[in-house]
Amino acid sequence: MMRCHLSAWLLGLFGLCALWASGSASAQTPAIPSPPAERYSAEVATEWFGLALQLTQQTPGMSPPVASRALAYLGLTLYESVVAGMPGYRSLAGQLNELQSLPMTQPDEPLHWPTVAHSALASMTRMMFPHASAENRMRIDLLERSLPQKLARDFDPQVVGAEVRTRSETFGKLMAMAVMTWARTDGGHEAWGPLRRHQSNYVPPSGSGQWSPTPPNFAPALLPWWGTVRPFALPRADACPAPPPPAYSEQAGSAFYKETEEVYRISRAATQEQRQVSLYWADDPLKTPTPAGHWSFIATDQLKESKASLARAALVYARLHVAMADAFIATWNTKYAVNLLRPVTAVQLMIDSQWVPTLMHTPPFPEYPSGHSVLSSAAAEVLEHEFGARTRFTDNTHNDRGWGPRSFASFRAAADEAALSRLYAGIHFRSGIEGGKSQGRCVASRVVGLAMAP
Repeated sequence: MMRCHLSAWLLGLFGLCALWASGSASAQTPAIPSPPAERYSAEVATEWFGLALQLTQQTPGMSPPVASRALAYLGLTLYESVVAGMPGYRSLAGQLNELQSLPMTQPDEPLHWPTVAHSALASMTRMMFPHASAENRMRIDLLERSLPQKLARDFDPQVVGAEVRTRSETFGKLMAMAVMTWARTDGGHEAWGPLRRHQSNYVPPSGSGQWSPTPPNFAPALLPWWGTVRPFALPRADACPAPPPPAYSEQAGSAFYKETEEVYRISRAATQEQRQVSLYWADDPLKTPTPAGHWSFIATDQLKESKASLARAALVYARLHVAMADAFIATWNTKYAVNLLRPVTAVQLMIDSQWVPTLMHTPPFPEYPSGHSVLSSAAAEVLEHEFGARTRFTDNTHNDRGWGPRSFASFRAAADEAALSRLYAGIHFRSGIEGGKSQGRCVASRVVGLAMAP
């Protein structure tokens, strides 16, 4: 029988475990082995992640770090729901921080892997987007009802009997609830309000070269405690440190002064191409699916173009989204430890007291390193590992906004452009970009090094 570790999970798991047990006991005839997840298309996964990006864009509170967390739990839930149907692959239970155990399947109780994935993703999507609008909650319900009919080849009722379907739906829900129980303990679950309800309001350190709120809104620091959220694969948030930035100096000719001059010079004389790059990679929350959603869209296109299987999609989505979530945790940990002022503040102090970036407002958190650089480099490293370092691709993420398509010679070339976009926009120093890229590659290496594939 499947082991249900009830002492560690939500009370609601009792009912699901009981249902699973009763369904198992009713089997009287020898079971037909479950076809592996490799036999089914990736469409059940790509459909749910397509909806998740829409929810990410349209749900209040989905700042980039919060969005990356939600997508990571969706990717992990997908992978764990079908890994038992991926011969040779290993669960991440026991490998990720404080994730000791998850529901297990029984070899003589066949499951239908698209149904398991469908049920798990429907349940986890609802839990990861609790503040979705009524209209978007209806979209979740509609996709849950309609997808089996839309994907009739994978959900053929002539092949999947009622008993297997019920058992598969139950296991998918059980897996989602188990993962969600673990998610609630990571320190990021209360990001909709104060991250830690017992913590006082954040007061940024003061002093020479230190970050302070920036014009025009002078908004308070965004998620100052996000660097204390439990990482997925990194042993600690500071396990992938960025190299230190140049020492702060207002002296003309110093390394820091030269970087400040560079931002000012490029911003005032940006080419049309540089301006387009800046806006293309801005990935603002509530206007786009955020940076993590941008790279998720790229991955989905790769899965569709390669006609990937459900097993392949589960592996790619898990690796990519875990890497991006850990990238944001590592970045935020470094940002608030270094607490470096933004270019707009430096330029106003040293060069031009009236200058502000013209393409976009400076985000409300410290400069070093560039979050876009860390996240994009981590994502590109994972996608290179999955699809090849020389994969040419076309990015269609922003086609519906009239900003694309945009083609790249490799994932790394796209990541490098995303990183430089922040310099062109006037909101990051070059050292923040280069240091971020180094940190992102380190995060990706930790995730790719997890024992998943045979």
